[in-house]
Amino acid sequence: MKADWNSCLNNKVGFKGFAVPKEAQEKVAKFSFHGKPAELKHGSVVITAITSCTNTSNPSVMLGAGLVAKKACELGLLVKPWIKTSLAPGSGVVTKYLLQSGLQEYLNKQGFHIVGYGCTTCIGNSGELDESVASAISENDIIAAAVLSGNRNFEGRVHALTRANYLASPPLVVAYALAGTVDIDFDKEPIGTGKDGKSIFFKDIWPSSEEVAEAVQSSVLPDMFRSTYQAITKGNPMWNQLQVPSSTLYTWDPNSTYIHEPPYFKNMTMEPPGVHGVKDAYCLLNFGDSITTDHISPAGSIHRDSPAAKFLLDRGVERKDFNSYGSRRGNDEVMARGTFANIRLVNKLLNGEVGPKTIHVPTGEKLYVFDAAMRYKDAGHDTIVLAGAEYGSGSSRDWAAKGPMLLGVKAVIAKSFERIHRSNLVGMGIIPLCFKSGEDADTLGLTGHERYTIDLPNKISDIRPGQDVTVTTNNGKSFTCTVRFDTEVELAYFNNGGILPYVIRNLIKQ
Repeated sequence: MKADWNSCLNNKVGFKGFAVPKEAQEKVAKFSFHGKPAELKHGSVVITAITSCTNTSNPSVMLGAGLVAKKACELGLLVKPWIKTSLAPGSGVVTKYLLQSGLQEYLNKQGFHIVGYGCTTCIGNSGELDESVASAISENDIIAAAVLSGNRNFEGRVHALTRANYLASPPLVVAYALAGTVDIDFDKEPIGTGKDGKSIFFKDIWPSSEEVAEAVQSSVLPDMFRSTYQAITKGNPMWNQLQVPSSTLYTWDPNSTYIHEPPYFKNMTMEPPGVHGVKDAYCLLNFGDSITTDHISPAGSIHRDSPAAKFLLDRGVERKDFNSYGSRRGNDEVMARGTFANIRLVNKLLNGEVGPKTIHVPTGEKLYVFDAAMRYKDAGHDTIVLAGAEYGSGSSRDWAAKGPMLLGVKAVIAKSFERIHRSNLVGMGIIPLCFKSGEDADTLGLTGHERYTIDLPNKISDIRPGQDVTVTTNNGKSFTCTVRFDTEVELAYFNNGGILPYVIRNLIKQ
């Protein structure tokens, strides 16, 4: 862990790279936390969360976390108050066996109170950091860390101010909260100092397998599961009191900022639109390798200055009620504005600047990606995306394909694609193309300031999976790409303008 952290500090800016100069790596940011002295360094942990839909269902690790908290309490070691701690199990059963074991009391003492059940920190729902902590990070350009037991840790997802995010088991989350940093070797360095003034090491707070097994045996009881799950079907008063319209069709509320009728079937006819190439398209974004679905898809909190924030403010939604992109995934207008809105986006058109902006090529203006896309769309121009290897890696996300389609992206030209994301692009009518082996945007001398034409045959019958096509630019360059329609079914989707119109047409025909 320590070695990984130090390599991230030194790596060039990008995925797992912060490029902090050697002379600045030991910087200390001193600040006042509610009247008490506090300090942060690169690698200081500011968010620790026991959270997840998955491993919080494992009694061994949950009770193990409780035992770590208990041992630390007994030795006089407490989590620093400026570290944001939370416990969000996936099931109410967890609360029952933590109370039964008496360990919830110790988790509470370390700040790990139960904040709710279900998705929290994984999807950016940790909430805001204390203002003094946020200011210390921003004003001193501190690379702060989060450690969580969730299943997602992509840049910008957990929190805008935690650029280093590590996944760990629940007991390790407590251990890193106590240490207060990821810049530590648990085998050699003390976690802190106990009430007797002696150094406390990892081995002093780590429970044995026998201790964990004993806690599970005595505290995890079958009736806890029965009583919790029997209550699920009864709902709760708030849910049960919701008014539900009796109509068979959904009643769209044009004023809702949560659910909006999407434009996927707008102007749809029973006759498929057929195949189409791309003519004189501008490059919306020019990426390197390892662009994940979290860079593409709206995820986490809605940044206060983003196009999505402006959209909500214009409709009377206060900042405190922004909620997250995940909660507003039923509103295409919010989600389109959140596409490519990741604050850690590295776009070559910006010459090293990191963030959710791009260059509007015709004017040279630097705009938010959404604003640039809309300007192209309004002028009747198609756009494409240039990318490196493993484009679309990470978790499978439908909005990573829906969003670019709504922005007007017609094709993505990459060195390689993550398998499911490539298929999802086809499903939204976007053409995935691969550079030939040994070639990419850089070797071909493409800057992203060109206009691109992709020649596809006019008839679906003239296209076969995996065939080569020619891409030309307005400055005389020409290169060959492999079009990544990999199956006949994908060709049928593309011929129909995507999987959604394809399904609707087939349903109507039946």
